[in-house]
Amino acid sequence: MRTGLPTVGTWQPGRFRPAFSHNDLSEAAAAFRHPVHIVRESDDGRIGVARGGVAQAHGAGFPLLASLPPLFPEWLGDRSFNETHGTRFSYIAGAMANGIATTDIVIAMARAGMLGFFGAAGLSVPRISEGLDRLDAALGGTSLPWGSNLIHAPNEPEVEMKTVELYLRRGVRRVSASAYMGINAMVVRYAFTGVRRLSDGRIHRDNYLFAKISRPEVAGRFLSPPPADLLQKMVADGHLTAEEAALAATLPVAEDIIVESDSGGHTDNQTLTALFPTILGLRDQLVAQHGYTRPIRIGAAGGLGTPSAVAAAYALGAAFVLTGSVNQAAVESGLSDDGRKLLAVADLADVVMAPAADMFELGVTVQVLKRGTMFGVRAQKLYDAYVKFDGLADIDAKTRAQLERQVFQMSLDDVWARTEAFWAERDPRENARAARDPKHQMALAFRWYLGLSSRWAIAGDPGRKMDYQIWCGPAMGAFNAWVKGSFLEPLENRTVAQIALNLLEGAAVVTRAQQLRSYGAPVPSSAFHFEPRPLA
Repeated sequence: MRTGLPTVGTWQPGRFRPAFSHNDLSEAAAAFRHPVHIVRESDDGRIGVARGGVAQAHGAGFPLLASLPPLFPEWLGDRSFNETHGTRFSYIAGAMANGIATTDIVIAMARAGMLGFFGAAGLSVPRISEGLDRLDAALGGTSLPWGSNLIHAPNEPEVEMKTVELYLRRGVRRVSASAYMGINAMVVRYAFTGVRRLSDGRIHRDNYLFAKISRPEVAGRFLSPPPADLLQKMVADGHLTAEEAALAATLPVAEDIIVESDSGGHTDNQTLTALFPTILGLRDQLVAQHGYTRPIRIGAAGGLGTPSAVAAAYALGAAFVLTGSVNQAAVESGLSDDGRKLLAVADLADVVMAPAADMFELGVTVQVLKRGTMFGVRAQKLYDAYVKFDGLADIDAKTRAQLERQVFQMSLDDVWARTEAFWAERDPRENARAARDPKHQMALAFRWYLGLSSRWAIAGDPGRKMDYQIWCGPAMGAFNAWVKGSFLEPLENRTVAQIALNLLEGAAVVTRAQQLRSYGAPVPSSAFHFEPRPLA
């Protein structure tokens, strides 16, 4: 009993009596779109929550401890995100590679007042262009925002460069940059092409770069202006004008940073509560150091599969949230029906780290689904063989037979023949290098399996079901546990908009419950639970 709490006035009831019981307190907390009042029972000192009525400075009524205004999901996050990007909600559906984040996802998100990124990573430039055609046709005549992905491709820099040139030529105004460990000419060119000073002195940026990072040192590079020598070279190469370079020297490369914690795909498995405050502090330090005056937004990603997780991200100070794994099971996802069914039964522990196709030689790993597929185990066997042997010809007979039978389902000679044919069309220099370097030849052959395994999951190849590579973080298991028994449990109801709206609605419920508890109301645990429901 806390009778000594200071009061700010009194409250007189109207339609509703104050809520003091567990059930009534949960109901009052759920009405977050209405103002509420924290009151004290005069007789026994109990603290409760009141709705409606009249709050006043003096007079008869319940002692008033505090009043809270309405809360809306639209108000979660940083308003500058909505104002800058033209969204209703501070929420993003991330760019799941190989087109898993389809144009349908991007279009649905835009029409729901949110932002979506097309999963261009791993797609050819002509295929990306086709996706942009569809996005232009659906959204080009509107002010609705959308974006596309740019992934760092250390093995194929020309693809990276051509993708940037395509985006600039087609007027793609928002790009999510992923897998970058540093700044290169491609991201700088995209970020600062078209930057200019307006007649009123304000700086205008045509393009918005979202940098997905998981390490402070990488975040620092995107939160700083580009290196002077790089800007000089880009002016000399004709990739930036002198005016663009001069303004770039005063601005961060990215004004939207996506802090990625434990997620599907490329991840450092960081804990959001440890990583996010560190990046937030770094942002504030660099803002002071460089004298930035424009808002620089830090968003949160990874592990966001429940309303409580989303609410926690906003409470940490996230300007926006980004979801990934949970959207792969959505009806608009580019993943096959079989792949989506596997995701729908995933639990928290049903994930594993496995070698990545794009950075195989560097030992980089991605987080993938473990339940229902052998990809993680088989991919690791390939990496172990890569480390142990100097080339395909050096693999001993026993290991070779195991790989051919258990992983490739064909001879290594056939694998190399297919690999060689692929690179002959895509980049013949890879074959020339393989002829000189047996270790590189082995890496290319092993990457054949790693690269195709995600496409088998997208296509739903029944003969390769045990080889499906499905990028997945623990958020998927948390989401499945939350929606169990609700309308979102069946796959056919899992649209990206319903997933997002329910996460946001639930986050508002959790936020309100925490607000009430912080003001002394004895909010029961049930007030922190939100049951998914169809939302408009």
